[in-house]
Amino acid sequence: MTFRVLVTDDIDPEGVAILSAEPRIKVDEVPTLPKDELLARIPNYDAIVGRSATRISADLLEKGTRLKVVGRAGVGVDNIALDTATSLGVAVINAPAGNTIAVAELFFGTVISLLRHIPRADSSMHSGQWDRSALLGSELKGRTLGIVGLGRIGGEVATRARAFGMNVIAYDPYIAQSRFEALRVQEMKALEDLLGEANILTLHTPLTDETTGMIGRRELARLPRQAIVVNMARGGIVDEKALLDAFANDHLLGAVIDAYEKEPLATDHPLRKIPNFLLTPHIGASTSEAQRNVAVDVCVAVRDALLSGELSRSINVADVGGQWSEVEPALTLARRAAAVGRAILATQGMRVVQRIDVRSGSALAPARSALLASAARGLLEGRVEQERLNLINARSIAENRGIDLSTTETAAQDNPYGIEVRLSGGMQEIAIAGNAQPGNTPRLTRIGAFHVD
Repeated sequence: MTFRVLVTDDIDPEGVAILSAEPRIKVDEVPTLPKDELLARIPNYDAIVGRSATRISADLLEKGTRLKVVGRAGVGVDNIALDTATSLGVAVINAPAGNTIAVAELFFGTVISLLRHIPRADSSMHSGQWDRSALLGSELKGRTLGIVGLGRIGGEVATRARAFGMNVIAYDPYIAQSRFEALRVQEMKALEDLLGEANILTLHTPLTDETTGMIGRRELARLPRQAIVVNMARGGIVDEKALLDAFANDHLLGAVIDAYEKEPLATDHPLRKIPNFLLTPHIGASTSEAQRNVAVDVCVAVRDALLSGELSRSINVADVGGQWSEVEPALTLARRAAAVGRAILATQGMRVVQRIDVRSGSALAPARSALLASAARGLLEGRVEQERLNLINARSIAENRGIDLSTTETAAQDNPYGIEVRLSGGMQEIAIAGNAQPGNTPRLTRIGAFHVD
């Protein structure tokens, strides 16, 4: 079988070469496509790889009846209709690590430029001036840097900030305390507490319902006077009107902005009129190294998803909690166990399963959610009108059909790779158990009360 991949935007050649090198993958590169032409072409492709310029809309995904994978050469996926992709069973893969260093370095380059008036100094020199007295700046050392989002980029910023002698505090309710300790960063339990101390605030979070408008008038007012706000994440996290007002009221020293609510930024936008706002046109990942890294990362992941079905890099599939090769036998077992259980219950006259319960050994605990999705897939295969039923959308389809889903750890301590799938409805129930040791073929060991191994 040959897979066809459409590459849009300008993807680094090293990434495209990874796909082109595979005999079973045919690549078409079309950097700029009008939407109507993209809609006409997409039914012929199994995957599409692009950057932020290509909008992967709901209607595009629905037209792409062969689509299995959407690859985003970068971090942000707000140009992709993620909910639609998930419901259709299309994997969405991004490259979250490839631009980490580029963004972290841009943070320090721009903040130092703002504090030391570098843009104004350069402009004055080019216009024939020599005005040292008007360019008195300040240092990073001793300032308190408040980081919102201590993921890859936030962590790199924290490490470098400490080298500058900064006091580093961070807020991230989704990060374990051990990461704060490893980075030697003071954890702030509430955003309000961080805002009260940070005289430089930097944001490194995705744009979600939770983070949209996260920094508005109230939050900016909590910052110390003459603070600096930096947004290199996504437009919309900071309320731009509130930012302008805070500067007009002399509460902020300035801002560094690389991501905007609407891009490209309008030529007459008020942000452009503030000298102490250092603006860049969303160039956080614009280094040759970063573009190569994200292209290679996403193309490797797209290749593996097409050729072997590996979805560990997909952001809309349940976390498998480890290496795909180690967890795949367990996923296969959960799927087969559910299918066997469904068939047995059907012979007993039960046509509607109302509940799936997956129990697994301790070694499979991190993959429990994925195991449940795989069991749901096994139950539903051949029973739903869904062309692309898979690990991505099986769980949501089951829930939409009123099936209760649950998962727990087994009590047995002697089988860390054991799995039991229980299907029930009304007064009937069946449990199918097996073992999924990594490196071995998964096998069923018990069907109901009967041991089969």
